[in-house]
Amino acid sequence: FFFFSSRRRHTRSSLVSWARRCVQETVSTQSTWGLHMKKWCYTFKEGSIKMKDVLGGKGAGLCEMTQIGLPVPPGFTITTEVCAEYYANSKKYPAGLEDQVEEYIKDLEKSMGKGLGDHKDPLLVSVRSGAAVSMPGMMDTILNLGLNDESVKGLTEKSKNKRFALDSYRRFIQMFSETAMNIEHNLFEHVLTEAKKVRGIKLDFELTEEELIDVIAKFKAIYKDKIKEDFPQDSRKQLWASITAVFGSWNNDRAIVYRRLNNIVGLKGTAVTILPMVFGNMGDTSATGVAFTRNPSTGENKFYGEFLPNAQGEDVVAGIRTPKPLEELGLILPEAYKELCKVRETLEKHFKDMQDLEFTIQEGKLYMLQCRSGKRTAQAAVRVAEEMVKEGLIDEKTAVLRVDPYQLDQLLHKTLDPKGKKDAKLLGKGLPASPGAAVGQAVFVAEEALKWQQAGKKVVLVRKETSPEDIEGMNAAMGILTATGGMTSHAAVVARGMGKCCVAGCGALYVKDDHATECEIGGVIIKEGDVISLDGTSGEVFLGALPTVDPELSGSFAQIMEWAKKYKRLKIKANADIPRDAEVAKRFGAEGIGLCRTEHMFFEPKRIFAMRMMILSDNLEDRKKYLENLLPFQKEDFKGLFKIMNGLPCIIRLLDPPLHEFLPQEEKMQIQVAKEMGITVEKLKAAVSNLHEFNPMLGFRGCRLGVKYPEINYMQMRAIFLAALECIAEGFNPLPYIEVPIVGHIKELKLIHELMFEAMKATGAEGKVNYKFGTMIEVPRGALTADELAKESDFFSFGTNDLTQMTCGFSRDDVAKFIKYYLEKNIYAKDPFVSIDQEGVGKLMQICVEKGRKEKEHIEIGICGEHGGDPDSVAFCHKIGLDDVSCSPYRVPIALLSAAHAAIKEELLKKKAQINNFHQYFTQNQK
Repeated sequence: FFFFSSRRRHTRSSLVSWARRCVQETVSTQSTWGLHMKKWCYTFKEGSIKMKDVLGGKGAGLCEMTQIGLPVPPGFTITTEVCAEYYANSKKYPAGLEDQVEEYIKDLEKSMGKGLGDHKDPLLVSVRSGAAVSMPGMMDTILNLGLNDESVKGLTEKSKNKRFALDSYRRFIQMFSETAMNIEHNLFEHVLTEAKKVRGIKLDFELTEEELIDVIAKFKAIYKDKIKEDFPQDSRKQLWASITAVFGSWNNDRAIVYRRLNNIVGLKGTAVTILPMVFGNMGDTSATGVAFTRNPSTGENKFYGEFLPNAQGEDVVAGIRTPKPLEELGLILPEAYKELCKVRETLEKHFKDMQDLEFTIQEGKLYMLQCRSGKRTAQAAVRVAEEMVKEGLIDEKTAVLRVDPYQLDQLLHKTLDPKGKKDAKLLGKGLPASPGAAVGQAVFVAEEALKWQQAGKKVVLVRKETSPEDIEGMNAAMGILTATGGMTSHAAVVARGMGKCCVAGCGALYVKDDHATECEIGGVIIKEGDVISLDGTSGEVFLGALPTVDPELSGSFAQIMEWAKKYKRLKIKANADIPRDAEVAKRFGAEGIGLCRTEHMFFEPKRIFAMRMMILSDNLEDRKKYLENLLPFQKEDFKGLFKIMNGLPCIIRLLDPPLHEFLPQEEKMQIQVAKEMGITVEKLKAAVSNLHEFNPMLGFRGCRLGVKYPEINYMQMRAIFLAALECIAEGFNPLPYIEVPIVGHIKELKLIHELMFEAMKATGAEGKVNYKFGTMIEVPRGALTADELAKESDFFSFGTNDLTQMTCGFSRDDVAKFIKYYLEKNIYAKDPFVSIDQEGVGKLMQICVEKGRKEKEHIEIGICGEHGGDPDSVAFCHKIGLDDVSCSPYRVPIALLSAAHAAIKEELLKKKAQINNFHQYFTQNQK
């Protein structure tokens, strides 16, 4: 090498760089298998925590602990890439894998001085799963592999503990049979139960040697009966069956569901980690346990965990025996506990994060078997993040990234006390449509809910489904429970906007009709007045009154929010229709109102009468008369919002829903309303019939109402300007943004814009009110012609609910019937009404942004659909360059934190790209 290089007149530094590169390239191969053979295995000395994608979290963690000198048994990991190849090639392993695994097993045997399955001194190993993202309990593990009828004798001789050897063998037979061969768990449990029953004992470790021999024989008989062959005695056969089982567990039902629920996508698969067994069940000087470097529930900086003496790891998890608090380990095995405390300190300083640990103590010696970033509650997450900044372990940006936006719901709503849930009767489970807790008397009609609430009672509104007419009852209720509907159904959307708990689409719930006085849920009849409890975070429904826990918006939470505001780029606004919602939003950090839905203001008793009379009027003069009656109400509503949001923008959407939504649909209500209005029932029924539409979503609504009945929009815009003028006179700084819904054509927008100028002149607001005029982007045609719409607009706001409906062709209210099948078959990664469909709806949004800004460079663009509170959607909005997102008041902190995540991650990606570009330049230059 030096002879060749010196002749080329290389400098010493370039020689060293070239040598390093050669080493890096060679380390990914083994000369034994040839330079072009893919490397499928890594020992714990070869890998690091940076290789999580390849080695999985468990394998990478063991590698890192090995590198920093912690007591870890030697071992190796088969990469996640093998899992990917396995499934890509019809469950066949890639070429060269078996040879590599055999080579690593031989190295492991050599380092341990034992042989896998050896009759005299057997090496026993565990075969463990581990993906790049932690999925606790979702995939499979097999312990004590290498035992057979002969090696168990060798283990007995070596350990001088026959009971321990037999117990290990019976555990292995059961675990292997269930995991690798899919034999039913209860068959083995029945044998164990019967064996304990005969002796009158309760715990497995109380079984004698003779009883364990009998259990083992029966376990093997079950295996032969189900598999039609004897339990495998060949340790290599055991090994490959176990490896295959672990890779197979990547796609078991629970793992698939867990990934879907936790939005885990883009992983290659699970790795398989193989390491020698260390035994916590070898007597009183042995133990096993799980620990966290800080309290995962509260975040307190205190060593937290549990252990079991004389046990294996599965015993702690299975709950067969009650574990002991970690502090007691210091009394039983003080030296091992002292070493474990040092490990805790080392790992926190090294990883700079709270760690979840698994350990085993074998005859007084401590072994670390796992470390990973610890799962924690939202309360713990904010506390740990803030305190680690104070301790100098991490910086502010890292602290912000440590708090998962999806977790914040836990902090923002009352929740049912977990202790109370354990003993309560679960009636059924639906969709967790709006988080929090609700405890109250069941009421089935919205009007009754209002009456009961006014009488000082706490109620839960139970409906088959809700409609806009139920708004007051929904507002009066502590929570809402529906039999049908999805995550973006009327009940769900309105409940989230109100910050109320809601469980939607509860399949176990049967409500006969809209006038029912009882329901059936989970086989239990619930009558009006019976108390039920809802958990909007889990979707569970319980019988009776469960205790609730108030949210604690601690100093740590406030500090994390301040740091998030410091680093985000997107502005965060709120969807708020009334002053109370606006106050909540502002308290949570909203920077304005991104959507005020004016239609919700018309359902109060004094207003609905005038609204209905206006709809029923058959001439312009009468319509104007009733609209004049509504104007003072609208003006006062807007004044309330302007005063609270003083100096912040308020986007007010002109009337959007079809007019039939304001009229009663059922005959009983029609008779009552006709009497109140002094008209005939026939006239009311005729109006309802005339306004009926087969597809209201695409019907007579939004700007189309303004085209036919401009007087409606004219009244609303006059109310906006008059409210602004009065606020200015009182010393406030109103910033009204007038928004036109369902625009698909520039000429629609021009008509309303010209009407706005008339309203401005009529109120004397011209030159006095600082306003903006714009449109919602909900119709695909509007998005595609954004350059035209920009000529008449100061701002765009994506109404992503309707844009999703019209782009995907899904009805928001009916999609719950089939979307789960789309998710199961991975047609959509997530419900497009929950998270923006970036490949479809998102493309339209990008086109709109590009066209709009090409015409008007500084046009403000945001979104106001329910997606504004979804972290993934917020990140997408940041990516395509929107100015703001708007969501329900109680989701403002989630959007705020998500926006900060997006900005910080973008910065990190840019830095990484700079480093990669430099590395590429350096490599090319050296060549």
